[in-house]
Parts: sequence; C-alpha cells; structure tokens
Amino acid sequence: MAEDMTLLWDSGSPPCWRVMIALEEKNLQGYNQKLLSFEKMEHKSQEVLDMNPRGQLPAFKHGNNILNESFAACMYLESQFKSQGNKLIPDSPAEQALMYQRMFEDLTFTQKMADVIYYNWKVPEGERHDSALKRNREALTTEVKLWEGYLQKLGAGSCLAGKTFSMADVAVYPNVAYLFRFGLSAERYPKLAEYYALLKDRPSIKASWPPHWLENPQGQDTLKDI
Repeated sequence: MAEDMTLLWDSGSPPCWRVMIALEEKNLQGYNQKLLSFEKMEHKSQEVLDMNPRGQLPAFKHGNNILNESFAACMYLESQFKSQGNKLIPDSPAEQALMYQRMFEDLTFTQKMADVIYYNWKVPEGERHDSALKRNREALTTEVKLWEGYLQKLGAGSCLAGKTFSMADVAVYPNVAYLFRFGLSAERYPKLAEYYALLKDRPSIKASWPPHWLENPQGQDTLKDI
C-alpha cells in the first residue's frame, strides 16, 4: 500500500512535515521518500519538476495520483484510508466546522510567520526597510495572540478542534513548532507552549520530527520579541 507512495521533502518544512504526520497517523509507514535540501536548490531538480512543475516541496505521489499541495495530500490520505489508523476528521458538525476553520486559517498564519522569518532571504538587501519588517512583526504578533486566545478558550489539554487530535492539528502543529524553534517566548504565550508540549511526543509527530532539529536542538531567536 505505502510502497506505491513517494514523498520528496525537506527537513523542517511545515508543508512537508504535515504530510509526514498524516502518513504516520494513517499507519502508512514504508513509503518511498527522499530528503532534499532547499539550500542546495534541490527542489528545482528535474526529479522534483517531474512531479511538481512549480519546483516546490513537498512533492507527493500515490500510484498515478500526484498531490503537491500539503493540505490536499493530507485530505486525500484521510479520504482514501478512512478505516486505517487514526480518524482525522471528527463526526461532530461543531468540531468538524472548527477543524476546517482552523486548518484553513493556517494559510494566513503561515504567510505572516514567513514574512518575518524569511524577510532578509526573500527581500533583496537594497529593498529592505525597517518599517516594513516592523509591520510584519506587528502582524505576526497579532496572529500569534489570536491562536493563543483560541487555545485559552478551549481549555487545558485541548487540541485545536476539541479534545481529539484532528486534521487541524496535522496542519497547524508544524507551524507552532516552527515558532518555538525560532525563539517564541513560552512565558509570553503559555497556551501555545502547552499545546506544543502536549503533542511533541505524539507518535506521529515524534516519528516525523525534523532530523536536522534532532541533530541541532538549538534554535534561533528571531521571534524572541514577538
């Protein structure tokens, strides 16, 4: 079953990581995989372009079916393997609505996080402005406070759509882990820190933890003032 699957990925990339979490949750270990490097521009290789003409990762294939958007790949895996592994879409309409809402809110979360973390990488040196970076940081601060509030409202020990781990957590957890990897203050955001710790040892997350994070546990302090 998993032998018909191929995943091309980069260590620490939230979109790649969420597909790996979904594969683990559905008990689809043993798929073909290849670790590539954004830094070495391996995502622009012909091997990737043959699967994903945008030259982006993840590049995922199941049989003849190609899904390179991480949300699409995760939803496909849940749809195709409903009776296998852990159920990732709740039955309750209220929980299902919240799951979809939080899942797709993650697109905004991702963009605002990237605008800060990758500002110097994405913006040529001559076009960088302190005022722009300040606006980006303020926007990310507002976004992080929003997610802190969501978890505060749900109560201790909750996942993002209730007490049960769901597709919302598959989608969002890699970004939360990324925030703390880049120095987000656990003291300033205790509910996000609690959520981060709650799921850190979940088997699917532990099994797919970015290998270069294991090799070098020390993160960065880019977000220490957010």
